[in-house]
Amino acid sequence: MTLSVDTNSIKVSTPGRICLFGEHQDYLGLPVIAAAISRRIQVATHRVDQRGFRLNLPDINDTVNIPFDGQELPYPQIRDYFRSAVNVLLREGFTFQKGIEGEVHGNIPINSGTSSSSALLVSWLNVLTQLSDQATQLSAEQIAELAYMAEVLEFGEPGGMMDHYSTAVGNVIYLESQPKIRLEKLTPPLGAFVLGDSQEPKDTIGILSRVKVGMLDIIQRLKTINPSFALETSDLTEVSEFKDFLTKDEFILLKGNLSNRDILRDALSMLRASADSQTSFDHVRFGQLLNDHQANLRDAQRISTPKINRMIDAALSAGALGGKINGSGGGGCMFVYAPDKPEAVAEAIEREGGKAFVINVAEGTSVSAE
Repeated sequence: MTLSVDTNSIKVSTPGRICLFGEHQDYLGLPVIAAAISRRIQVATHRVDQRGFRLNLPDINDTVNIPFDGQELPYPQIRDYFRSAVNVLLREGFTFQKGIEGEVHGNIPINSGTSSSSALLVSWLNVLTQLSDQATQLSAEQIAELAYMAEVLEFGEPGGMMDHYSTAVGNVIYLESQPKIRLEKLTPPLGAFVLGDSQEPKDTIGILSRVKVGMLDIIQRLKTINPSFALETSDLTEVSEFKDFLTKDEFILLKGNLSNRDILRDALSMLRASADSQTSFDHVRFGQLLNDHQANLRDAQRISTPKINRMIDAALSAGALGGKINGSGGGGCMFVYAPDKPEAVAEAIEREGGKAFVINVAEGTSVSAE
């Protein structure tokens, strides 16, 4: 559904996200469970007579200045999401006879696996659609679809749709991308989390080349051995027949992915049940499922790091119920579920050299008139 808006100045706020379950699963066609978090990006903008797009980004000492003549924009560099958002909207029929100026602020850790780029893109698309000549307010789901087009499809990136739907829709979501998109909004009574930024740079490309490409190759080979094999349906106990056809690391990776699939299914049942007021939520069990997921990410996918492992261990010793690395891995952020002692847990993470933030589940992208 679209709504007409009538304003020349708006402010958009969009959250970052954590992946609760299904890390490194969406690009394999498997579902994910994600939560928007209470660290956000705000974009305050207004229409101006001079065409083009001009933004000030004081948090990173940068500016954006994009001249515009009504035609699709070239890409001076890859992953220019400010320009790709404009181009995607032009193809959707939006036009911009006036310019847009504004300023960007945020407190989401950058390049750390918490979807700061997707949050910025979702905010920017909200701005563009509402300050376009058509002045249209799209649904959160429509904004998410456009963000996926502008960030992933436009540049042939390897990512999935989780970041865009989680930041746009907000709260806790279950998302299937195969055989078609299916979004389910969940309302579990979750308490506080603690996000820990290791301040180690991520190795996204290297991780994906090993974990994603390696797993896709394994699946293709296993289908030649047993055409009925499917990552979605094959039982973990059935894969022993493939052990002689795979290296030790490949077999561990296969089992890790199937285990993570099953962990998500257990978590989904638990989160769905919590919507029933007659069912009490098992916070300890929820934390243990996070720990189980982390064990696979550490030992099978091998995307965690020694520092992040220490941060998680310290958090658990300080009272957290469970936790995992967040994002592509090789650095970046981790998080733990700490509904009882979040401040003590944050201090423990910082003693291991991380930068800690107490966070909660948050609403999705929101718009207000300036």
